[in-house]
Amino acid sequence: MMKPITRKLLSRLILSFLIMATPAWALSLDEAQSKGLVGETPSGYLASVSPSPNSDTQRLINEINTKRKAAYMDIANKAGVALEIIEIRIGQRLYDSAEKGAFLQNPQGKWIQKQ
Repeated sequence: MMKPITRKLLSRLILSFLIMATPAWALSLDEAQSKGLVGETPSGYLASVSPSPNSDTQRLINEINTKRKAAYMDIANKAGVALEIIEIRIGQRLYDSAEKGAFLQNPQGKWIQKQ
């Protein structure tokens, strides 16, 4: 029978391993884009190409968009302009730099693949 301290230590090690390994199992932005799961919107944020994304895709979208919004707000504050201006400018840059085959949402909300 294991001593309580050993069992506790082993449990913590297993939990630590699982926490560290989780990102390796998570969906990456490149993978989601190459599979056509996500695309860029005119406002500089990601969105699901599918009307009902799976939980991994939605989690990735939320995580990336949260980081983008924080960065956009920082840029807008430093430049002294409205957040919407930065979103539109960066959205255009993301459109321009998107690779062939990437999904882009037009201003009417329709998804197109970059040619």
